[in-house]
Amino acid sequence: MGAQWKAKHKDIAANAKGRVFGKLAKEIMIAARGGADPSLNARLRLVVEQAKKASMPKDTLERAIKKGAGLSDEPVNFEHVIYEGFAPHQVAVMVECLTDNVKRTAPEMRVLFRKGQLGASGAVAWDFDHLGMIEAAPIKAGADPEEAAIEAGAQDCEPGEEEGTTLFLTDPTDLDLVSKALANHGFNVLSAKLGYKPKNPISAASLSAEALEEVESFLAAIDENDDVQYVYVGLTG
Repeated sequence: MGAQWKAKHKDIAANAKGRVFGKLAKEIMIAARGGADPSLNARLRLVVEQAKKASMPKDTLERAIKKGAGLSDEPVNFEHVIYEGFAPHQVAVMVECLTDNVKRTAPEMRVLFRKGQLGASGAVAWDFDHLGMIEAAPIKAGADPEEAAIEAGAQDCEPGEEEGTTLFLTDPTDLDLVSKALANHGFNVLSAKLGYKPKNPISAASLSAEALEEVESFLAAIDENDDVQYVYVGLTG
């Protein structure tokens, strides 16, 4: 929960599959601005691999690449915006959005943050590290993530969101390099992106059950917004 908040309940995650494809399509379009060939565009290659692992339909994937690269008649004009503030009980939150209309997204974020507190730029960013985040699974049983992290050039590693996976943390500029290297050190990359990790997260155990439910309800409402790509939360455990 400390790196990137994910919907806790399986039914919520299942209902969000369409939104997952929508979010991935936006990332593909943004990445494709640097060229439509994944072999020559590292950022696009990583997102395409993530989309394939999420079972995005091939035609949806190809259409997003063409739109982003300017090879179709459909205009693409997404803006990257980050909103910072606090969930209930002073839990720090960073919300990363890709939007084609900031005048729509900004008031929607203000409404969603009413149960928390929306801050100005930099309000909580100082308490997060901007890192490359690579989630990977061992190719064979017994692969040592700490050894792989050292050999591949990652800064650190920790248990991933999914059981049996490892989250490798890198300098932002080393994301693609480490992603490629991990395959040679016993790990299959499931996703790779730039993100935010809290420096001083609050322990979920320090909150009452009612307070934790309020925080999770707040985060779920944020995540359901179509313009939201990722939600990073200063909460652990």
